[in-house]
Amino acid sequence: MTDGSSLTTSTGRVPTITAEVRDDGTGELVVDGDRRPVAREDLAQAGAEVTSQVAALAAELGRPLPVQVRDPDGVWSLLIHPDGRVDEAPPEPDEADELGAPPVPAAPLPSGAPVPGASAPIGAPVPAAGPTAAGATAAASSSDARTAEARTAEPRATETRSAADAAAGRRRDGEVLPTLEDLVSVRRSDRNGPARQGWQRGVRTLTFGTVKPGPGRAERRLRADIAAVRRSLDGPRTVVVINPKGGAHKTTATMLLASTFGLQRGGYTLAWDNNETHGTLGWRSAPSDHTRTAVDLLRSLPTLTSHGAVRIGDLDGYMRTQPTEQFDVLASDENAASVASVDAESFQRLHRLLSQFYRVLVVDTGNNMRASNWRAAVDSADQLVVVTTVREDTAQSAAWALDALRAMGHEEAVRKAVTVLSAPDPKVDKALQKRLRNHFGALTRTVVEVPYERALVSGGPIDYDKLRPATRRAWLRATAAVAEGL
Repeated sequence: MTDGSSLTTSTGRVPTITAEVRDDGTGELVVDGDRRPVAREDLAQAGAEVTSQVAALAAELGRPLPVQVRDPDGVWSLLIHPDGRVDEAPPEPDEADELGAPPVPAAPLPSGAPVPGASAPIGAPVPAAGPTAAGATAAASSSDARTAEARTAEPRATETRSAADAAAGRRRDGEVLPTLEDLVSVRRSDRNGPARQGWQRGVRTLTFGTVKPGPGRAERRLRADIAAVRRSLDGPRTVVVINPKGGAHKTTATMLLASTFGLQRGGYTLAWDNNETHGTLGWRSAPSDHTRTAVDLLRSLPTLTSHGAVRIGDLDGYMRTQPTEQFDVLASDENAASVASVDAESFQRLHRLLSQFYRVLVVDTGNNMRASNWRAAVDSADQLVVVTTVREDTAQSAAWALDALRAMGHEEAVRKAVTVLSAPDPKVDKALQKRLRNHFGALTRTVVEVPYERALVSGGPIDYDKLRPATRRAWLRATAAVAEGL
């Protein structure tokens, strides 16, 4: 199809048409075994090219044509008309099994348009629409439509009367009638809305919204992860990130979990460096106009509480706001000459205070599992997150930490924990990756793998916008897994 030549077939029957389009814009169109390559800039353009070519063939034959389209999310049954209009037809039963979901109902068609799968199966000759149809055929179609409408008019009227009678009965019986809250509660969820990605989005765009295919598998997974992160909580929740070895990506995980929670939930998220002496969370956050830390907040608590209840505004001078990602950072002590340290009592005092103002607290821990503030953080955790890279040393440290927690009586917390397995280099040892996935998968609730990201290598402030889409998507999946345990 890149040569611009037209498709031809015999006019006595409906041709068998299949197509495949890929994420990189390549694919092919097959008409009765005649294969034509597709090469465009992206998936949506490839879909538009397929639609254009099939519409041209439909115009030649004077009838809409059924097409089976395969894209990265599965197989889709479409009906393409001579004018380029696209209807979504229900997939065959075996295709529904392949997709792992029941067939998607066809989108409503404009008045007078042929209904795929209604009066005739897909693949059978379909009466032509528009000026190319014979007068007798058009009259017959119109007559059939009037007959069908007449057959359904009486049941519809009966249903309407029944609904009105039921409503009147409820009023007479003193039952509670629907309210505005009832109306809003049944509003369609965004998870069930029309597709915004892939081939399905191309169909929606080409038909100017007349046809609204449902989302593909990848988009359904994306929407489910977003819904998990946004789910309502019945109180503040604490997520504790652990691995007693340095360089295991604890701080990176803390920042990216907090970033995703903040972006998806609209704020009220805190990333907290609970290192007993000094951690690096403050260095990985966006610069602030102050250098105050958790130690400064602890010292100020008597003054803050002496005036009564502490207000959220009272904490502003201690937090490092991340405005783009909508979360705050509470850094650990950064004074090189300081001898201050945070113990269990200090952690508990801060935790009680901060839980009054934040819905999600993501706590970065230090490397000393014997420190009292480390143990206090684990005791407060609603969800443990064990992080490791695909390296023997960091993985052994994570495994040792989980063994120690189980020995300390935290078997249930370990069983419900989430493991984040990150790639430290562009090339990963596949055998080691599989071994770690199996080991931590047997110990914890789930293992989420995140890819190598060059933008994180420098160790400086994390700029979420500079992360690759695949990295942001992986951390959304990880955050969703965490949220499912809250």
